Amino acid sequence: MSLTYVFTDYYFENETEQLDLNLNTIPCNPKPLDPTAGAISSLILIANFLLAIPGNLLVGWVISSSRQVLTSSDVYLFHLTIADGLMALTLPFFAVALVWGWLFGDFMCKFLNLVIEANFYTSIIFLACISVDRYLVIVRANETHGTKQRKCSRILCAAVWALGWGLALPALFNDAFKLDEDSERLICTERFDIGSVTSWRIATRGFRHIFGFLIPLAVMVACYGITVARLLNTRGFRKHRAMRVIMVVVIAFLLCWAPYHITMMIDTLIRTNLIRFDCSFRRSVTLALDITNTLALLHSSINPFLYAFVGEKFRKKMMCLMQKKFRQERMSGSKVSRSTSQTSEGTGTIL
Repeated sequence: MSLTYVFTDYYFENETEQLDLNLNTIPCNPKPLDPTAGAISSLILIANFLLAIPGNLLVGWVISSSRQVLTSSDVYLFHLTIADGLMALTLPFFAVALVWGWLFGDFMCKFLNLVIEANFYTSIIFLACISVDRYLVIVRANETHGTKQRKCSRILCAAVWALGWGLALPALFNDAFKLDEDSERLICTERFDIGSVTSWRIATRGFRHIFGFLIPLAVMVACYGITVARLLNTRGFRKHRAMRVIMVVVIAFLLCWAPYHITMMIDTLIRTNLIRFDCSFRRSVTLALDITNTLALLHSSINPFLYAFVGEKFRKKMMCLMQKKFRQERMSGSKVSRSTSQTSEGTGTIL
C-alpha cells in the first residue's frame, strides 16, 4: 500500500515509449488536487494519527503488562499494534504534503513510503498468524503454550517483519519531484524510470494484491471458517468470547482494505488498457483511490477501540492495570505527604 495515492495518482510513462493517439488509451492530463479536498484529507490523517498513537500505546501497554504468560495470539497482537503505530507515525508528513506539497526531500519520500508499505504487509500477515493460532487452539485442541511454542512464535514474528520489509522494497521507486516545470510544489509518488512502466506497475501491484491481501485473506477465511463450524457444535460460550475480538478485527480489516484493493485492481486494468475508459471515468477512479486509501489508513486507529469495546478480557486487564496504577499513585502521594509533614515537624523542633 502506498500513501502517494492520497494526493496524486497520474500516469507517468517513459519518454522513450511511443505515444498512442487513440483517445480511448491516451493518458489524461493531470490535475492538481483540489485545495478543499486536500485540506479535508489532511485533517482526516491528523485525526487518524491522534487516535492511533495513544490507542496502540494503550493496547501495547496492557498486553506487555500482563502477569500471565502471553499466548501466541497475544504476541501477534502486540506486534500488530507496533505495525499500526509505526504506520500512524508517518501520517503527519503526508498530511502536510496534502496542503503544501512535499517538503521533506527525496530520502524521506522513499523511507516513509517504505515504512507504510512494510507495516501494511506485516499487519495482515500477523492477522493471518492469529487466525492459524486460533485454529490450532480451538480445532486442534492445541492448548500447549510452553516455552518451545512461545519461542517459535517470537521467531515467526521476526520472520514476518523481515518478509514485510522485503516485500516493501518496491516503495523505493517513490521519488520527490515536480509534476511539471511551471509548478513550484514537489510531489512524492511512484516513478518507474527503469524498463517498461507498465510491467513494473503490474509487478508491484501484483505483489501487493497477492501477498498483502489475497493469500492472507484465504488463510484467514479457511482457518476461521473451520473454527466457526467447530464452535457451532460446542455448547460453551467461553471459546466464543475468545474468538469475538479476533473475528471483529478481521472484519474491520476487510471493510477498511477491500475497497482499496478492488479500486486499485480497476485502476490497474485501466492503466494496462484492458478496459476502455474516458478521462472522466479515469478521474473518478483516481478520486475513488484517494477515498478508499484514506479509509484503509483508518484501520491503524480502529483496532485499539475494537479491543477496548469488544474484548471483555482486554477491558478487565485494562481496568485492573489502571486501578493498580491509581492505587500506586495514591500511596506514593500519601508517603510524600507524610514525609513532608514529618520533616516540617522535625524542623520546627530543632529550631
